[in-house]
Amino acid sequence: MLATLCAAVILAGCSTDEPRTTDAPAARTLSGDAVSPGRAGSASPRPEASAEVAKRPDPPASPTGSRGVDTGWGPTGAEIGRASRLASELSLAELAGQVIVARYAGTAAPTSLVNRLHLGGVITFDENIAGTDQIRDVNRTLQASAAEAGRRWPVFVGVDQEGGIVERVKGRATRFPTFMTAGAAADPELTRGASAASGAELNELGFTAVFAPVADVTSGPDDPTVGARSAGSRPRQVAAQVDAAVAGYLSSGVVPVVKHFPGHGSVPVDSHVGLPVQDKTLSQLARSDLVPFRSAVSAGAASVMVAHIDVRAVDAGRPATMSPEVVTGLLRKRLGFEGLVVTDALDMAAVTERFDSAEAAVRAIAAGNDVVLMPPDPRAARAGIVAAVRSERLPRGRLHQAATRQIAVLLHQRARDHSVAKAPGTSGADSRRLSEAGVSVVSGPCEGRLVGSSVQAVGPGDAVARFDEAAARAGLPTTGGTTVALVGYGGAAVTADVVVSMDTPYVLGRSTGRIARLATYGDTPGAMRALVRVLLGRARAPGRLPVDVAGVARSGCPTGTEESR
Repeated sequence: MLATLCAAVILAGCSTDEPRTTDAPAARTLSGDAVSPGRAGSASPRPEASAEVAKRPDPPASPTGSRGVDTGWGPTGAEIGRASRLASELSLAELAGQVIVARYAGTAAPTSLVNRLHLGGVITFDENIAGTDQIRDVNRTLQASAAEAGRRWPVFVGVDQEGGIVERVKGRATRFPTFMTAGAAADPELTRGASAASGAELNELGFTAVFAPVADVTSGPDDPTVGARSAGSRPRQVAAQVDAAVAGYLSSGVVPVVKHFPGHGSVPVDSHVGLPVQDKTLSQLARSDLVPFRSAVSAGAASVMVAHIDVRAVDAGRPATMSPEVVTGLLRKRLGFEGLVVTDALDMAAVTERFDSAEAAVRAIAAGNDVVLMPPDPRAARAGIVAAVRSERLPRGRLHQAATRQIAVLLHQRARDHSVAKAPGTSGADSRRLSEAGVSVVSGPCEGRLVGSSVQAVGPGDAVARFDEAAARAGLPTTGGTTVALVGYGGAAVTADVVVSMDTPYVLGRSTGRIARLATYGDTPGAMRALVRVLLGRARAPGRLPVDVAGVARSGCPTGTEESR
């Protein structure tokens, strides 16, 4: 009976083995209020700010609300109830470890790290991957070891695999272009298919979560962090692609973590190197940065990542990850998100310049986050959480709530149909279709051949090699003739017969293309094949720039009714 009640009011600080602390009402429901360590005050944005956010009622106290057994963010009521009971069986130290997802060293399975600290999971980086076979074995070994140690739910194993410059799994895995390609293609079905294919390959490799899609609305060339990782600068167009990507990943059996709330694309500082300040009013944020996140919540997103941003209109002076006003007030109460909230990496300068691992972890959980990602010292982070609960600075109910959400998501992920998993390298067609739809010609002819009988590509070596391979496949010699300049991430302006941007397209406005200027938003094999087809006049370029680019006359070639005007 008590376990059933815990599921019904989910994570109300309810525990079958220990009484709640006197502060426990701060974690009263799944979307309940959190407390700020060492700081009193409401967990909601200040009244004048709240009024400007999109009007939406507070989420119901029940995890199922009016949606029956479906919570709307993934786990069923039964899965949440089971997760609550499992969390109740954990010791305080185990509970504290469960909310931590850590980085690890080397290419061997981090079984000792995870089991000794009872970590919720790990995040995988390039240095942990020696190949697809190796990382599959690592992930399987990690899950088996945790199960042998008594864990009855999966380990959270996440990876940054956005496409473009942010991709950790390489080798035989299919490469996908930047997310800006989706904005240029403006075809949610293609985005959904590409995300489902990428997620299916990650599923086969043993990953349970992917830190994607990026829901940030980029502000343009002054955005130093997000750039082509964003679908574009138009909020509703970004939202449509984010929703499609979320659906695709969910269908593949991996958990997508939508990032970086409340929007990292319109701040002038990279949170890896400092604390960015967001000066927009709540009304401005509601019309721009928040639009994709609000849409993703409505579309059933299971998890959201919070960025280290100083949101002046909500809680000036603190990183959003440490702010109850942002996490609990804005994300949970105003946007109605009841799912798993993950911090951005706690080893970033925006946090480390202010807090050590223990303090950052305590503040993050108190603010309403459920997972603290990559504390520099996971052992110290766990010890800090334990000490905070024992001193009643952090209610145990809030910790139980956080662990329950994560366990519930992992139980739900395990229960999904994993027959959709795909072997690495089998999704080339999905990647190519997205690139073909995104290629944008911003100057030069929209029809016909753009190059002579032979071409000479210049630019980053890897990209040139992929271009030459695509050209050879199409029967186009690469022995000289028409110059094709390929410009990658951070590349400078160039002059050539044909100029091609392979990341953000802003360089096109500063470059001279004697014949044409194009954007591919990627340097993948699929992007290069799509480019060669356009250069040979075998395909039209249907994509449109999803951002404004100074110095170009058009966003792409006219299509449909535009051609008859």
